[in-house]
Amino acid sequence: MQKFKYLLIASAALLPPAIAHAQTDDQIIVADERVDRDIVVVASGVPQPLDEVSRSVTVFQRAEIEQRQTMVLSDLLATVPGVTVSRNGGLGTLTSVRIRGAEAEQTLVLIDGVRVNDPSSPGGGFDFANLLAGSAERVEVLRGPNSVVWGSQAIGGVVNVVTRDGSQGLSFRGNAEGGSFGTFSGTAGVSAGNDRLSGALTAGYTTTDGISAAASGTEPDGYRQFGATGQLSVRIVDNVSLDLRGYYADSKADLDGFPAPDYILADDAEYAKAQELYGYAGLKADLFGGRFHNRLAFTIADINRDNYDPAFGAEPSFFGRGRSERYEYQGDAELAQGYRAVFGAEHENSRYFDGSLRESTGITSFYGELIANPVSWASLNAGIRHDDHRDFGGHTSFGASAAIEPIAGTRLHASYGEGFKAPTLYQLFSFYGYDKLRPETAKSYELGAEQRILPGVTAKATWFHRDTDNQIDFDLGTSKYLNVARARAEGVELELVATPVTGLSLRGAYTHADAENRSPGANFGNDLARRPQDAGSISADYRFGFGLSLGGTVLVVGDSFDDAGNFTRLEGYTLAGIRAAYPVTDRIEVYGRVENLFDEKYQTVSGYGTMGRAAYGGMRLKFD
Repeated sequence: MQKFKYLLIASAALLPPAIAHAQTDDQIIVADERVDRDIVVVASGVPQPLDEVSRSVTVFQRAEIEQRQTMVLSDLLATVPGVTVSRNGGLGTLTSVRIRGAEAEQTLVLIDGVRVNDPSSPGGGFDFANLLAGSAERVEVLRGPNSVVWGSQAIGGVVNVVTRDGSQGLSFRGNAEGGSFGTFSGTAGVSAGNDRLSGALTAGYTTTDGISAAASGTEPDGYRQFGATGQLSVRIVDNVSLDLRGYYADSKADLDGFPAPDYILADDAEYAKAQELYGYAGLKADLFGGRFHNRLAFTIADINRDNYDPAFGAEPSFFGRGRSERYEYQGDAELAQGYRAVFGAEHENSRYFDGSLRESTGITSFYGELIANPVSWASLNAGIRHDDHRDFGGHTSFGASAAIEPIAGTRLHASYGEGFKAPTLYQLFSFYGYDKLRPETAKSYELGAEQRILPGVTAKATWFHRDTDNQIDFDLGTSKYLNVARARAEGVELELVATPVTGLSLRGAYTHADAENRSPGANFGNDLARRPQDAGSISADYRFGFGLSLGGTVLVVGDSFDDAGNFTRLEGYTLAGIRAAYPVTDRIEVYGRVENLFDEKYQTVSGYGTMGRAAYGGMRLKFD
């Protein structure tokens, strides 16, 4: 807990003087009525006002992403309550995001409506290493399972990334920055549209010399990525529209491995390439005067990964080809004032090829929800889903949540959620696989309260508990993947979101979570690997009347263990960063930041290096 005393001291140092000035139109608004009426999709699968959502959701808009000067979205996610991040080295190396103590592979990720978890990885997880912030217009994080809406993998929670579209009319946005470790990053985006036709295109390039992935190494491991996103929306007739979306990223990251003769993590010439292509095509039709919304969509996620070790030749030492195709129908009907029925059907085909294994499977799903706002101070949600998997059979999930506001400024919410995760193709059919695996399942409960303390100042507290059964793990006795693991996570999340005076915005979070192994055997009762019990952050930004913005973030992470046996301890750490931005003109802004201000030495994965103190500066252009 000593580190959390440092958090309070450091956060106080970040706060600028509370001087009131006229607020500019593009200022970050965090806790006023406009944010309360923000529309989110991640909670129920359909657009819903944030103040009617009865589950734990955190939202970042583009303005705040730019204000934080975030390059990699996982750095932003690390400040969300209940979320922890680990990375195997510098920029571009394997990055895992865990929500409320769940496995990283139990975090579902969507980009523009496309499920992007990797069918070619053993556990089916999403590697956040290549998810950069340049094209992200909005990020929604759902904490807790909700497989009624999202199906497989939504055990820990869901991260939904939305990229730029053309709904705001003609605009151009660009930025370029450079700094420590030979880093350069540039992004440019253009969008345009009217009520009939709109589109957007964003492209970016990032490169860095990097740091050594091995903490003991001296040779820097570099990274580069070219990425692009695009959207096109066409209103065919007044009530029918076509949406097309695409996302592409081509990345290369230098790695370190376990070279002979010592076979310990050290400098070597290994590197990895990844090509990610995600696509969405959807047709929407609004019937009965807009009271019945219909969406028919096809999505595709195609991921190619190649690892190279020049010590063994020019051919890949490993390659994986993962592909998933989904067919979706969703209906959203207004039954009466304040009552909505959401229902749908989905089918997904996924396949995997690694040179020796070529397999595929499919899953068909049906779901239904009732969303009710019977009175102005109450919101209810209940749903059911059934999934029929070609290999493990059927599974049914339930969920329900409610929120009430008994008095103005006080909001209470409760939810019950179930999650499941289908076995991956690797777990089912590889040499180490077992084709009789059952899905991992979870049951979760949460209770929370939200209190508006003062105008513009809101505090939140949430208790959660989750039990996970049939977790798939590698069994040393049989050398197979089996349903052998159980886990339990319980904790409390505290949040503070505030704009106490004009120009000042604050976000604070603290999480205490006990995530432990409940599997019979030697590790029973141990902490789950890389799940710190305590983590907290605070971000503060202040904009002066003449335009200058100053801010900073402090992230404090407690001790954890690197292994299931709890033999290797990862010491806790404190990271502080400061930032500034100044608008030279209405269209040009210069900015800069210093990360890891006090050059903290730490590891999030044992043996792997982390970034020391680093400074960056850049320029943004905006034409609207």
